[in-house]
Amino acid sequence: MAMTIHVDVVSAEESIFSGLAEFVVLPGEAGELGILPGHMPLMTRIRPGAVRIKPPQSDHEELIFVAGGLLEVQPGLVTVLADTAIRGKDLDEAKALEAKQKAEEAMKNAGSDLDLARAQSEFAMMAAQLAAIQKLRKRGH
Repeated sequence: MAMTIHVDVVSAEESIFSGLAEFVVLPGEAGELGILPGHMPLMTRIRPGAVRIKPPQSDHEELIFVAGGLLEVQPGLVTVLADTAIRGKDLDEAKALEAKQKAEEAMKNAGSDLDLARAQSEFAMMAAQLAAIQKLRKRGH
């Protein structure tokens, strides 16, 4: 039997995933992080993007889009505290594309630095969501 680690992915609204995994891959602030059983303790912020979780004895990975948040790794436990989290199967490409286009328009018409920063943040989140959708589609889910 493969070594596993318990993984919890939660958002403010709900628990998205709770179970055992062989590994977890997610978008850290400085780049992609891979967490395997026995990983040293760690706490870091995460960027918008896809969290990939490989359940034991499964041929596929669970894919969850997160809009940023925190990662905590403890012996035997990985906790992802996401600002927003959406299961891969629940991602809506049309809505994400529309939101990305609205953010692009808002960046063009920003009246202040604050408006521009908000629009850029929304744009980055939607671009990451679309990338997660494309990754999910490539895997045939």
